[in-house]
Amino acid sequence: MKTSSEKEKKLDSALSKLTNLNLNANLKENLQHLSYQKNQLEIEKKEISNKYEELIKEHEKIKQELINYKNKKKEEQSKVLQFSEKIDELNQETDTLLEDIDKWQM
Repeated sequence: MKTSSEKEKKLDSALSKLTNLNLNANLKENLQHLSYQKNQLEIEKKEISNKYEELIKEHEKIKQELINYKNKKKEEQSKVLQFSEKIDELNQETDTLLEDIDKWQM
């Protein structure tokens, strides 16, 4: 017959092995959870990267539209300035013609 101390040692050994098995099971669960979180983060990273690329494209499009708008505005300002110059020229010619008419009438 085995003594109680031998039985106690075997029981402690068995409990120790069970504890190690539980730790392994917990480690497996933790690893699975970490793996799941890693996958989720990779998916989120991919989505964010895609959104970032879309924003970059949209930014470039808006930037180009702004450049086009500024160019049109400069062109319109140039046309307005040319028109004003033409009006000034016509006013000067009209003044000259009126002076000439006044001279002829005298």
